Amino acid sequence: MNRKNLIIATIIIFSVNFISCKKEDSLINGNSNVSTIVAQGNWRITLYNDSGTDELNHFSGYTFTFNNGVVTATKSSSTINGTYSTGIDDSKNKMYLDFGSTVPFDELNDDWHIIEESNTKISLQDVSGGNGGTDLLTFEKN
Repeated sequence: MNRKNLIIATIIIFSVNFISCKKEDSLINGNSNVSTIVAQGNWRITLYNDSGTDELNHFSGYTFTFNNGVVTATKSSSTINGTYSTGIDDSKNKMYLDFGSTVPFDELNDDWHIIEESNTKISLQDVSGGNGGTDLLTFEKN
């Protein structure tokens, strides 16, 4: 193979490898059943610990429903809408929640590691990149 063909082949190989590289933080469908589980019934938050501080009181009385990527929190006449998805990131099953800038629900905006899942309980964990604190969030079926 002459030098020109070798250079072209090398460029093509590097280009294909560069284009096909997976972005490390992208969420894709994983092996978790959380999307199916949460879509069945109503849920409540039974644990929200923000870096060692119990902040469950912010979410007491809210009922959460998950349907086709939309999560709705309802308490009396108050309704807060957000989005959710599940996938794999850094080889870990995750659940991503996003309630926008609505306080205090914005505290739940994150890509949570799924540490436990059953038909009645979903336990999530997030280790903060900023302060290194660990947040814990648990949903239980009503």
